Amino acid sequence: MRRLWTPAWIARHVATVVLTVSFLGLGWWQVSRAAAGNSLSWGYAVEWPIFAGFVVYVWWREVKLTRNRAAEADAPPADPAVVPEPTVTTGSRPAVRRPVRVSRVPVSDDAVQDTDLAAYNHYLSWLNANPGARPGDYPG
Repeated sequence: MRRLWTPAWIARHVATVVLTVSFLGLGWWQVSRAAAGNSLSWGYAVEWPIFAGFVVYVWWREVKLTRNRAAEADAPPADPAVVPEPTVTTGSRPAVRRPVRVSRVPVSDDAVQDTDLAAYNHYLSWLNANPGARPGDYPG
């Protein structure tokens, strides 16, 4: 629990409270404007509380992740001599699979080269040889 009271976390707590109160206040302001006859404000009156809820959700998720990481760090290390066997149930994939061997066929140098690829490579080499040129200056 001490990890949630560092200066960085205090700033996050304060930012969460300030943003939530501000967004709810802006939502209330839009409700008052909508009640005065501005029909566009009804959409904003719904939108601002959603923003406030999102801020609270992100804060809650980050607190939860920090507490989980702290629990994992405080847990005693597992005994490396005891490795649990992966359980495989019917219809599931095994945890560790065998590697797949792929045969590779070397490409011969006298293979017919793609004309579009050759033209593009020529274009790139021309751009490299002429660093101040624009693509529209290409003579090919």
